[in-house]
Amino acid sequence: MYKLCYSEGMEISRKKAVVALSGGVDSSVTALLLQKQGYEVEGITGKMTDTSASDIVCENAKRVADKLGIKHHVLDVSEGFKKKVIDYFENSYAIGETPNPCIVCNECFKWGEIFDFSINNLGADVFATGHYAEIRKVDDLYKLYPAKDEHKDQLYFLYRLGQRELSKTLFPLHSYTKSEVRQMAFDYDLPTKSSKESQDICFIQKPMTTKKFLTEKFGIRKGVFVDVKTGEKLGEHEGSYLYTIGQRKGIGIAAPYPLYVIDIDAKNNVVYLGRNEDNFYTEANICDLRLSYPIKEKEFAAKVKIRYNMPAQKALVKLGDGVAKIIFETPVNSVTKGQAGVFYDMIDGHLIGGGKVC
Repeated sequence: MYKLCYSEGMEISRKKAVVALSGGVDSSVTALLLQKQGYEVEGITGKMTDTSASDIVCENAKRVADKLGIKHHVLDVSEGFKKKVIDYFENSYAIGETPNPCIVCNECFKWGEIFDFSINNLGADVFATGHYAEIRKVDDLYKLYPAKDEHKDQLYFLYRLGQRELSKTLFPLHSYTKSEVRQMAFDYDLPTKSSKESQDICFIQKPMTTKKFLTEKFGIRKGVFVDVKTGEKLGEHEGSYLYTIGQRKGIGIAAPYPLYVIDIDAKNNVVYLGRNEDNFYTEANICDLRLSYPIKEKEFAAKVKIRYNMPAQKALVKLGDGVAKIIFETPVNSVTKGQAGVFYDMIDGHLIGGGKVC
């Protein structure tokens, strides 16, 4: 059984909290918890696309707001979302990279236009979302720590948040597991209590798939599969943009051993294949470096993720001017351009920073 929790040092107040309501169970319970803590709560939903799916998100969020008896605002950011997220997504695949649109959306919209509108136009003292992460103030710096539910920890997607954003953000779910959050939604009969987990790519709705979405954008572009070691042509494909480093499924080439995507030459439309052991690396280069807080050290040991769903690996991080080099203690699989390389403190796991693998 869960217990309603309050962040250390938090005072129950009548400060205004604006909650980013996504129409899902996590943001719904976030609004509920802040109400219980005494905040004056309002909800806001970003209309990301000019589609019926986006309309449904706004309608579901409105149902939650009505249930809680709070105001609900809709901010149409669809024009900017198309340019900064969807175009970025498409262009990344076109140049042989694997994008992470959630990270860009967090920076440009959740903690960009929506955050700014909440603070500047709605008069919010704090902005809240349903992310599973914890913010602590340590020595006058705001730092992000892992949530209680290690299976839902979302620090990886938040590495672009700086001190300005963290100082005015609340993550009430950090003290709960997903099952406890779901139970609260049932206990308080929230409209989203039975809602499914949200999709990673919100602008690609079933039955649409990423492959079909990209094919409709770029069309069929015949290219070749090549053995990464021998240079031998192994077969043909319908576009290098359909593949990502480390991919095994969907290659369609018969071989005496499993084949994996090792490298992508988007300019010449060539996809290089090899064995799994061909895909391990000891280093990764990071560009567009962001630090969660100012640090003096230019070289330090850290735990690093180059994908969200991988265990953090021990590494040496060397910082440069807007860039970093990661040297892993043991080789890691599938260092993929376009994904995020994120580093965490060796001792307590708090977020230090990250950037794009390049």
